[in-house]
Amino acid sequence: MSSPNALEAELARLMVDTLNLDIAPAAIDPAAPLYQEGLGLDSIDLLELSVVISKRYGFLIKSDDPEVNRMFSSLAALAEAVSHRRTT
Repeated sequence: MSSPNALEAELARLMVDTLNLDIAPAAIDPAAPLYQEGLGLDSIDLLELSVVISKRYGFLIKSDDPEVNRMFSSLAALAEAVSHRRTT
């Protein structure tokens, strides 16, 4: 299994590639907010990211999941959620 930092780097690359972000993956601060302020993602970006994460890591991220806001609060939080929920 990937270390937390390796998973953060992998997810940062996935975000940049999936969302065509104009930022280097290494420039994404793991503690910075992903939504609106911080990285500046919107709800459509998070939906696209959810689909890609679901396919790659084998678990669904549903909008009614009580952890969804925390999960997308930062790259570090997303990596933690993926590391606990992934099936692949």
